[in-house]
Amino acid sequence: MAIEDCSELIATNTALLQQALALVLPLDDATYSTSPADLAPHRVGSHLRHALEFYGCFLEGLETSCIDYDARKRDETIERDRHAAADKISSIIRRLDKTSSLAADEALTVRMEDGDPNVCLRSSVGRELQALSSHTIHHFALIAVTLRAHGVEVDPLFGMSPSTLHFQAARSGMR
Repeated sequence: MAIEDCSELIATNTALLQQALALVLPLDDATYSTSPADLAPHRVGSHLRHALEFYGCFLEGLETSCIDYDARKRDETIERDRHAAADKISSIIRRLDKTSSLAADEALTVRMEDGDPNVCLRSSVGRELQALSSHTIHHFALIAVTLRAHGVEVDPLFGMSPSTLHFQAARSGMR
């Protein structure tokens, strides 16, 4: 079954970003912006900045139908200041909400990462939204590990892939 619009994919990504917002605001500045002992260079802020900048590249690429994930701005303010990160998250959520009517199969090109700047791959809005959610979950898992190393309790489901959660639910239902 093919999806026609991006509303479900937008909702998935928005839910992830809402999780980040809920996680970041209660943290203290040191926990947000420093590496725990023996886990350098991992910092909550740097992983979050990286994930947010991928969303920025996606949204900018929608305007030209060409996405370049290597063209990230690398705004260090977002990795040092959790309030700046929260503002960025809220901005991305608002921008994503405005794109929910896009067709999932709308064609895009994506510049090949770390490769020849002239080589682009064909993709679609839906495929890139799916890739963004997967990429975000991966960085959320790293954020969870980083926070646990700081001694912060993290929801055990934070940073878990939906397919892993479905697998675990099915497996526990078999017992």
